[in-house]
Amino acid sequence: MPLNFPKLATLSSILLLALAGSAFAQSSGRLSGKITDADGKPLAGVVIVVTNQTSSNVSFKRTGSDGGYSFHLRGGAYRVSVREPYEARFDRGKLTDYGVFSSLICDEKKHCTALENVIVDGGDRKVDFVAVEPDKEPADARTTAKPAAVERREVLDRWRYQFPEYDRYGDKGAQGRDIPFRRGNKWYNPYDRNVLKGDYPVIGNDYFMVLSGVSTTGVEIRRTPSGNNVSSHLPNSNNFFGRPESFSVNETIQLSFEFFKGDTVFRPRSWAIKISPTFSIPNYLNARENGIVNVDVRRGTTRTDTHVSLEDAFAEIKLFNTNDNYDFASIRAGIQPFNADFRGFLYSDNNLGARFFGAFDNNKSQFNVIAFNQLEKDTNSGLNTFHVRRQRVYIANYFRQDFLTKGYTVQAVAAVNDDRGRIHYDENGFLVRPALIGSAREHNVRAYYVGFNGDGHIGWLNVSNHYYFAFGHDDFNPIAGKKTDIRAHMAALELSVDRNWLRFKASAFYASGDKDPTDDRAGGFDAILDDPNFAGGQFSYWNRQGIRLVSTDVGLVQGNSLLPSLRSSKTEGQANLVNPGIFILNAGVDAEVTQTVKAVFNANYLRFMRTEPLEYVLFQPGVRHDIGFDLSLGVVYRPWLINNLTFTFGGSLFLAGKGFRDVYTNKRDNCPIPDFCTGDIVNPSKPQYSLFSQAKFVF
Repeated sequence: MPLNFPKLATLSSILLLALAGSAFAQSSGRLSGKITDADGKPLAGVVIVVTNQTSSNVSFKRTGSDGGYSFHLRGGAYRVSVREPYEARFDRGKLTDYGVFSSLICDEKKHCTALENVIVDGGDRKVDFVAVEPDKEPADARTTAKPAAVERREVLDRWRYQFPEYDRYGDKGAQGRDIPFRRGNKWYNPYDRNVLKGDYPVIGNDYFMVLSGVSTTGVEIRRTPSGNNVSSHLPNSNNFFGRPESFSVNETIQLSFEFFKGDTVFRPRSWAIKISPTFSIPNYLNARENGIVNVDVRRGTTRTDTHVSLEDAFAEIKLFNTNDNYDFASIRAGIQPFNADFRGFLYSDNNLGARFFGAFDNNKSQFNVIAFNQLEKDTNSGLNTFHVRRQRVYIANYFRQDFLTKGYTVQAVAAVNDDRGRIHYDENGFLVRPALIGSAREHNVRAYYVGFNGDGHIGWLNVSNHYYFAFGHDDFNPIAGKKTDIRAHMAALELSVDRNWLRFKASAFYASGDKDPTDDRAGGFDAILDDPNFAGGQFSYWNRQGIRLVSTDVGLVQGNSLLPSLRSSKTEGQANLVNPGIFILNAGVDAEVTQTVKAVFNANYLRFMRTEPLEYVLFQPGVRHDIGFDLSLGVVYRPWLINNLTFTFGGSLFLAGKGFRDVYTNKRDNCPIPDFCTGDIVNPSKPQYSLFSQAKFVF
């Protein structure tokens, strides 16, 4: 007989509930006590009301002639009161006798009429108290009551108020795996509350400290086109192209200290300071070819270095509330993180700046206005240095939640990139400003951006849409060899549908290309400092890898970018808007395989929008548009069901298209990697790939 899955699931659920209920029922106890009047005489006939604070089940008992009562209850937390015409008078002085977690509910007449969080967890719990008839109290014991008395819960310490221990399934023998609340916090357990993580104030009731640390360890092996020169590591290497494989290991440790004043619940904090020293120890690379790890070929093929930076160092203060619901306006100054849009298409960085931000209309509207004075970046780790570069970035954005439909947020963005480039060599000795291509000389880029973005869901359809228009000028573009006026576009759209544990995605990305690299118009889109989470994100080969344009000192695409910008460096170079542009089609699936394992599948098709800039730079006519296919698989493993310990594994395969082969192939003389060209047809026998793993521990 075939299995009927719905019936089987229903029977299984009933069985589990029955087992859970029977197990929970094993934890029970007795609540009893004695009710007296104000003179200490027993009160008979008073109705005691006991309410389970989890299930809201209510039990009633009437006191006997001796004023006594008794309840047999399941384990849990209960509220105790009495029914009219009587009113309870619990004694504040006996609060600890009622139980360590108990709290009183008092009205504005200072009468405590109810007792909460009376824990029944086996054995007997005794609660004696006084009850009175308010209408019969002496006049001097009564005050005029307001129509709606305000209840106030009084606790011994609101911040150190503990949850009662709750053994969900009665499985203490199973090492407490199903006990969500338990006594005895441990400072090293991320589930427990402690003063180091800001769960309790360190001074008074509103001064908090947060100490945290993050350790990120990454290992990666990759194959990308790499250059060669007269000092080749192997004498038999081709004249222009060397061995493409490389191996890297990096360890980054970040320690953070944050101190702030505030309530942290509904009201935004009044002020805060935060500092996060970050250490790259070490950063190792084995590139297998000379002249890659350092401009000095005598340094060989390997590099190990360290770096210390500040990724957070700011002070923040709340200026004022914008309404009675704790919407606010604040200012923050110093090194701070900022992302201009939902997916990191325009600007995403930790840098030195001043930010004015806040919210209004019950947090449905939010805004940011920020000015950055950019710090130089360390070449190998990508972390901040302590030197300021001559680049200013100004960004303003506005968010509106529930725009037209609930669950969809829109955003408007305006930005300015004022980059006054001066000569700069990176940590490995390579010239990155100006880019060593075409007519290399110092120049200034002043680019303006306006954008409209949206993210959320419209009914069952998840939507993420983005558009940017760039304009301005570059006073001497090195490829064009003249001043250029900027006119460029970028657009992206992702649609996805959730089906149980699967999310099916389809997306498209477009960045305009420059059709004539020798005229005075720059039509190729380039961002300020992007880090896009799109079309596969960190798992995508094209997005993750920085692919050098061999025989030049610029990159076809920079690491953690989708744009073929022909920049010398994303972090240390200047924006270049004379580039080929790109079009990407993506299909993917995110699968929540288990509670601890998530798999991410993506397939991308990539195509140059214009090839004229490549033909001009490489002196190679006839470059075709197809870049190729990018296939990737990522796995995220959270063994503790939280983000405090995360393992990430990724693998990607890049199948070169005709355009990519044209860029890296000269059939008559050289090929970019061994056996890249075979026979009369350009056919790479060794596809490009990337394999990486990352372990991240957060405390």
